[in-house]
Amino acid sequence: MDAKLNVLGEELSACSDNPLTGYFRDGCCNTEPADQGSHTVCCRVTREFLDYSRSMGNDLTTPQ
Repeated sequence: MDAKLNVLGEELSACSDNPLTGYFRDGCCNTEPADQGSHTVCCRVTREFLDYSRSMGNDLTTPQ
């Protein structure tokens, strides 16, 4: 299996392990053609950013 690369061309590293996130719940941004959504972005953000996003109508913290 080929190594998956990030936007910088480097090997992907885990972004989250508690909880495990991503399409495969492997903590990385791995995906496949059967992925009907978009599960390819992983980032670390501040509480301030999350609060601002929610105030603008984009709640990123409440499970859907």
